[in-house]
Amino acid sequence: MTESAALPPTIDPATDVLPEELSQAVYGFFNRIPFNRHLGIEIDELRRDCVAMSLAMRPELIGNFTQGILHGGAISSLIDVCGGAMALIGAFDRHAHLTVQERMMRLSKLGTIDLRVDYLRPGRGEQFVCTSVPLRSGNKVGVVRSELHANDGTLIAVGTGTYLCG
Repeated sequence: MTESAALPPTIDPATDVLPEELSQAVYGFFNRIPFNRHLGIEIDELRRDCVAMSLAMRPELIGNFTQGILHGGAISSLIDVCGGAMALIGAFDRHAHLTVQERMMRLSKLGTIDLRVDYLRPGRGEQFVCTSVPLRSGNKVGVVRSELHANDGTLIAVGTGTYLCG
């Protein structure tokens, strides 16, 4: 993760390390979605209180060919994928009372109910980092707030996603 998208200094990453089982679940869901690989999204950090993912600019992701800026669909996709991972982490703990098989069955139904993206500035840069934090993690629905920054620290877009979690 770049310095420009660094998390607030009040967060101690050592206290929020995910259990291996949860980390594997997030990577498992993420890697089974071909579109994530097609876009080139990378997982940078997984914690209980924050998920960070990045995307390198490529010619295939240009939305405005005259200005060479990142396509709005790539921006919203990164915000959605990062937010979905954050919702998955919250839901995983909410379903801790279930057997592993029941928990995975419920989590396999995770999906986006609503996604609002505010595009604040053109997507200029070589690398983009999205960070997502939970706003609410309920039994059925999770709400996540996301920010997308360019590698120079410019805030490109913000989003709020609502996800079906159980």
